[in-house]
Amino acid sequence: MSANRTYISDVAFTPAVKAIQARKGSRHGYARMEQAGGWQATISDELADFIAAQTSVFLATVNAQGQPYIQHRGGPAGFLKVLDAHTIAFVDFAGNKQYISSGNLSENPKAHLFLMDYAHRQRIKIWGEARVVEGDDALIARLMPEGYAARPEQVILFTVAAWDSNCPQHIPVRFEAADVAAALDARDARIKALELEVQTLRAREAG
Repeated sequence: MSANRTYISDVAFTPAVKAIQARKGSRHGYARMEQAGGWQATISDELADFIAAQTSVFLATVNAQGQPYIQHRGGPAGFLKVLDAHTIAFVDFAGNKQYISSGNLSENPKAHLFLMDYAHRQRIKIWGEARVVEGDDALIARLMPEGYAARPEQVILFTVAAWDSNCPQHIPVRFEAADVAAALDARDARIKALELEVQTLRAREAG
């Protein structure tokens, strides 16, 4: 933990944030959370499983002038990989070649990952630092999702400083199209089986 921080959550709960919490009445509750252990700085098994299931992530960076930027990255489940208890990595696929996140990280390594699971109404916030790795073919091969039709360009390595999960309040329930299609296929198959069973029973009665 940084020498400037007493609690892991201090990465987000700065003195300015704590002052507003105190003014609005939530500081006491968060102080208890801090003293009880609060947020975590290492990737737990549960978090690793959550990360492995995601098909989407938002990466937040900020440039040297303090201008923030949020970039979406997606891929098949498993495109986000946990390398160890403190490191998350993913292949940065070729896109529109604006390179805003890359430029920001070259000036300021501070970054944030925001993961949202709409189906289960769960969100995870991860603070840390990130860096771009270019020209490492072995690392790209290790991280590239098998059979995924995208052109790998570089790798983003994210070092976790702190993470926390949010309550499900106000998260709309949404499902992945593939999951909906699978459920509909299963329903249709069941309907066909029941129709066939009805036809068989009617044929027996008629006979």
